[in-house]
Amino acid sequence: MAKSLRISTQAFDKWGVEPVAKVGRSVYFDCAAVVERRLAHQAEKHQPRPTDGDEEIDPFIEYKLAVERRRLTAAQAEGQEQKNAIAARQSVPAEFAIFALSRTGAEIATILDTLASTMKRKHPDLEVRHLETLARELSKARNLAAGLDQRLPEFLDEYIDANT
Repeated sequence: MAKSLRISTQAFDKWGVEPVAKVGRSVYFDCAAVVERRLAHQAEKHQPRPTDGDEEIDPFIEYKLAVERRRLTAAQAEGQEQKNAIAARQSVPAEFAIFALSRTGAEIATILDTLASTMKRKHPDLEVRHLETLARELSKARNLAAGLDQRLPEFLDEYIDANT
């Protein structure tokens, strides 16, 4: 039988096939037993084996892994698109926008602070009551412009809440 299968007789021992008969040094095997043992061996190879004995193997682990890989790939692609948009100067990070607007607000506050005295110097014919009213209104605008850096994060949160 070993010759017809082109294997050695030791292979039957490795496979765990029980001989049907032993006559002298010759050992005889049944074809059905050999085929049955090989089929059982193949079935064992394809059965999942737990690693720690108690631990069950999740039958959907490959699917879950594929889903997680897809999610990671999508997140990486989105991150790269954001970096490309920043590099192409199509968008800016929120931190930079807050910095730039607060700096501009501080410059506007400085201009508004000196506007009343500039008006008085350039237009001496203006009455004091007009200049005082102008100074009060400019003071309100200056305070808003100077406090812009503290208010921008609130504005951003409000915008995100309103648009999501």
